[in-house]
Amino acid sequence: MVIDSTTLFSVTPDASTESLITNSYETFTSVSTLLLDLSEDLSGKHRDIALAIHQLSELGVLLTARLLDREAPCSA
Repeated sequence: MVIDSTTLFSVTPDASTESLITNSYETFTSVSTLLLDLSEDLSGKHRDIALAIHQLSELGVLLTARLLDREAPCSA
């Protein structure tokens, strides 16, 4: 296998669907939290932009949570 030396990050080709969805969910959740923390230090237009991006990331959280529930439900 040839490794591209310009590639800094990669996803293993044999990662399970559950692992991919779970990591996507955790990434969106982290981004949402970071954006809320950042918005506390901003005002005006920059705060509005950060909060708008937060809303988009929350949509990503909701979508990946639904996908995770559908594709890899927790057994209760």
